[in-house]
Amino acid sequence: MVPRTDEKGHIDLLVKQYPKGKQSTYLHALKPGDSLTFLRIPGYGWKPDEQSHVALVAGGQGITPCYQLARGILKNPNDKTRVTLVWGVNTDEDVVLRGEFSLLERQHPGRFKAVYTVANPKEGSRFTKGFVTKELLEANGVVPGESGVGKVFVCGPPPMEKALVGGAGLLTQMGFSKSQVHKF
Repeated sequence: MVPRTDEKGHIDLLVKQYPKGKQSTYLHALKPGDSLTFLRIPGYGWKPDEQSHVALVAGGQGITPCYQLARGILKNPNDKTRVTLVWGVNTDEDVVLRGEFSLLERQHPGRFKAVYTVANPKEGSRFTKGFVTKELLEANGVVPGESGVGKVFVCGPPPMEKALVGGAGLLTQMGFSKSQVHKF
């Protein structure tokens, strides 16, 4: 699904329907002409080139703000920030934005990289099996330091966020400071 337009006031939604999901079931039941109210949740005020390299670490539906941020960074021709996206999902079928991320990689070579890990891949899957780990992050250049990642944005299910950001979470163990991590 490629967004139709970047026109102000226009929004495209990608909503996976879960069998018992309250919000997704509601959204999938809407008909043309029905209305929907949105609230803005304060996030992070992005400044172009503030960081030379950022990491977006998402779990499942946590891809939503990460996708928005990646597109916002990459559509600005004056912003040279490199973006590494690490996305953990449950099944191969959950990698619903793979086409969009492949397109971004082709359009922005050397500036955008997408990495996927799947907890329960199907047999013969092309995706890495597992979760977001220190080894996965390090292998894909998500490391702190002068030539590394200056900021890590995290969004995912509570257990993943707790493992990465909570207390002495994985990112702290890797050497990222609290100011270098933003949780959506």
